[in-house]
Amino acid sequence: MNKVYFVRHAKPDFSVKDDLIRPLTEEGIKDSKKVTEFLMDKNITKIYSSPYKRAIDTIKDFSEKLKLDINVIDDFRERKIDSVWIDDFVSFSKNQWNDFNYKLDNGESLGETQIRNIKALINILKENQEGNIIVGSHGTALSTVINYFKKDFGYYEFERIRDIMPLIVCFTFEGQDIIGIEEFTL
Repeated sequence: MNKVYFVRHAKPDFSVKDDLIRPLTEEGIKDSKKVTEFLMDKNITKIYSSPYKRAIDTIKDFSEKLKLDINVIDDFRERKIDSVWIDDFVSFSKNQWNDFNYKLDNGESLGETQIRNIKALINILKENQEGNIIVGSHGTALSTVINYFKKDFGYYEFERIRDIMPLIVCFTFEGQDIIGIEEFTL
């Protein structure tokens, strides 16, 4: 049996528009210590993350305390909205949750995001038959993973968690079969 703790990043600094290098705010840095406290007794054996700075920085304190490397997997990255910043995120999100194939010209659909995140998750489950795992993640990417296992997780559930940073969702697996999903707010 494995537990995979998806850790949605702490509060990012939205004044930095570049997704890849967007840092955490001071509050986000403080909250990353709460993530460490929460995870300390979870018998974590492996850590993976999105390549985005905010996801890595949210779990970095924990990885340093346990002296575990953070294995970056590009497929755990956040959904790409477009090559430009959009102002009306709410309408865009509704469109995406209503149609998993909806995307902007240079963006990515929720369906595409879900496929690559689930593929990466299945790969780490195959590589790690035992032990508990952390995945540093993002709100939309994590939401598509939840939706894969709980089809009733849609736009309203996404909106409910949209401003919860950090957020930890624990997926319990027997092999590759899901046994349970549990959500933790810190």
